[in-house]
Amino acid sequence: MVAVKESTASRGLRRYEVLARLGIKPRLSDRVRAALGSALDEAETHSAGSVAVLDAGCGRKSPLRRFRRRIDRLVGVDLHVPDPPLPYLDEFAMVDLCLPGGPFADDTFDLILSNFTLEHFVDPPTALANMHRWLRPGGTLVVTTVNRRHPFVAAYLGLPDGPRRRLQPFVKASAADAHPLVGVCNDPATIRAALTAAGFEMIRLEMVPHLARAWGRRLSTFALGAAGDLITLGTASRRSTILAVARKP
Repeated sequence: MVAVKESTASRGLRRYEVLARLGIKPRLSDRVRAALGSALDEAETHSAGSVAVLDAGCGRKSPLRRFRRRIDRLVGVDLHVPDPPLPYLDEFAMVDLCLPGGPFADDTFDLILSNFTLEHFVDPPTALANMHRWLRPGGTLVVTTVNRRHPFVAAYLGLPDGPRRRLQPFVKASAADAHPLVGVCNDPATIRAALTAAGFEMIRLEMVPHLARAWGRRLSTFALGAAGDLITLGTASRRSTILAVARKP
């Protein structure tokens, strides 16, 4: 009998089954999906017209794909044009979120997602102020980002630029994901303060163990990430990833 080589997807599934047995949960994707679904429920209830959503840092893929049928206008922005193009977007614009102003009018969107972009912002207050202004009253901002309170994340962010650039391709899914890191607004207290200063209310933060999945490209980095998730299971504030949900009043 000829042995069939195990696929990457199968290996990934088996690794994630190990995480579940170790008690490394909840999954970030589940929590993000719940937050986006709840925000869209609110938008559908209170929107006077069509539901408009901004993916602020759309990258190569987005959790918003699952909700495409519930969104009338889905706009993506990033510093780089997606390659290949993202077919589920209605519009795309190259935008530096940290520059004042931007291409959108006030009160344009019902929901904005900032998915692992906050750690790259050189000016988080300006970026958050832009997103607050672009949201309609009652709109929701959903943010995911790394947590500097996790010892592994702090060490990674604290590396000099040269060594960190050489390390990034080993822990990222592809070289295209290895963007420059800043990490000036990446702990729970700083994020809450920045969201409050930008005018957001009803701020909810949840820390999620996500390092093994984020670093799961190779078995060695997956194992390191799993160890990192395990050592912070008992200390929620130090888990590797922050999910923040906030409303514009």
